[in-house]
Amino acid sequence: MDKLERYIEEFSAPEEALLTELDRQTNLRAMQPRMISGHVQGKFLEMLTRMLRPHSILEIGTFTGYSALCFAAGLADDGFIDTVEIDDELEELARSFFDRSQHGHKIRIHIGSALEVVPELHERYDLVYIDGDKRQYVDYYDMLMGDGVYAGNPPVVHSGSYIIADNILWYGKVVENVAHNDHFTQKILEFNTKVRRDVRVENVIVPLRDGLNLIRVK
Repeated sequence: MDKLERYIEEFSAPEEALLTELDRQTNLRAMQPRMISGHVQGKFLEMLTRMLRPHSILEIGTFTGYSALCFAAGLADDGFIDTVEIDDELEELARSFFDRSQHGHKIRIHIGSALEVVPELHERYDLVYIDGDKRQYVDYYDMLMGDGVYAGNPPVVHSGSYIIADNILWYGKVVENVAHNDHFTQKILEFNTKVRRDVRVENVIVPLRDGLNLIRVK
């Protein structure tokens, strides 16, 4: 961590003890622990939730549950989060921390591909957080908006919903020459272009950590 990052953390509201422990356990037990949202981004997501006051949240990509707990902390007590994780080996770790949190009762975890799980939930969401497989970001967006192969399904979002897509700058690769076999960067670029051209939404990219695309459905 450089000096500026350390300053930002020091002068942001402190991290909850349970989240500090989850961060530590993620680094000890999970592959690619840098995928965790972390203190500053987590607090940002919590505060966004408090400002937007959603009742229903969909999270695509639970990982070890850090961001889900941050959303839950910002939710009213009668709100809920459906969080979907494809890696069943992470479920036990995430659930163990959900069970210990005073906000854990708001979280419903689902194991499987979001592209298969979400249409079966038959819910509409006020806020959606996309942090799953980067190669499927365009597919997630089509599913949310009721486009493409999902045109026969009702949209998962509605007018006034917000979508937050993580890792949208992809370590700066979005402004570099993209290798022909770099499907992750290619799909992130395709997603950003699709959102920018979609007249049904407005968006702004927030350069926090690896970039968040904040999208409002008109």
